[in-house]
Amino acid sequence: MTDSNVRDYIDGKHARDREQRIESIKRWVEYIKSEPPEKWGPQQNAVVNGQLEAAQNAQTSADHQQHVSDIASDILAVRDDSD
Repeated sequence: MTDSNVRDYIDGKHARDREQRIESIKRWVEYIKSEPPEKWGPQQNAVVNGQLEAAQNAQTSADHQQHVSDIASDILAVRDDSD
């Protein structure tokens, strides 16, 4: 396998991963439209908290941890504004 084949393989994998993420987001949007916030809110909080805990356990840099925390805060702020 030449370097070109490796690059093509990686590019294809990234494209498939991206498509899967987009499909997951679409399913999540449909889910939150069809269910009350009381049902999906705690689930979303569990995902965010799990991501924060995983970041802390992965011994990431302080900058990365702050970035993740900032994103979580932004998500919560948007949610609070929409309530």
